[in-house]
Amino acid sequence: MASRLATLVYTLMLAPISDKAGNAVKALMLHHPEPLPAIGAVQHMFELQLRLIVIAGTVGTILGSLILPMFTYLYVRGVRSFERTKSVPHSMVRLFYPRVIFDVARHLRVPHYREIFAFSTRNIPRRLLIFNVVVTAVYAIGVVAAYYASVIDVNVARTAVGISGVINGIGTIAFTFFVDPTSSLIVDEAVKGERPHEEVKSMVFYLSLTAIAGWLLSQLLLWPAAWLISAVAHLVNLG
Repeated sequence: MASRLATLVYTLMLAPISDKAGNAVKALMLHHPEPLPAIGAVQHMFELQLRLIVIAGTVGTILGSLILPMFTYLYVRGVRSFERTKSVPHSMVRLFYPRVIFDVARHLRVPHYREIFAFSTRNIPRRLLIFNVVVTAVYAIGVVAAYYASVIDVNVARTAVGISGVINGIGTIAFTFFVDPTSSLIVDEAVKGERPHEEVKSMVFYLSLTAIAGWLLSQLLLWPAAWLISAVAHLVNLG
């Protein structure tokens, strides 16, 4: 829920930047005698802004991976609090108690390098990690590429932006079909004692690592994805 909400917020913040670039392109097309070089400059500047946004998302994923132990502890506390109070809102309010804040901060730590080298992919399905890279890349670039397409071709701008919802939906379905079931199965097997708990920790570590790889891969997908969205937007408009 928090992840989806964050996506909506940064999409809202991305819209004004796209509007300014799109309006600049339209103005150049109307009033400039030879607009192509000037339009290219506007589009290039907008592309740089989008790539900085993707870099920021990559940094956020890295930071999230580093504080994963703290979030694990936070979730454990949250579940135990819910078991006592029988209320999710009340459990969430408890997060703002000074004693709880101090205790959570005390567990804020970066994983030691020995812990990192202890993780193994030996019993982690390779397809799970590959799918996580690909799906994360598609999900990370969907909205950004749609806005880029809206500036590349201002004639189909609204259609291009509308396609971003379809891409995110496809990304969510792909997570549901290819990533979540396998990772959930590994956790279930660990709970049943069919595999050691250390393999769950390894899986979480490598899912975080492949998520970072997916964000890095999304940089390469920005232009091809924007071009594809623009082409699909034209096909939709022809219909």
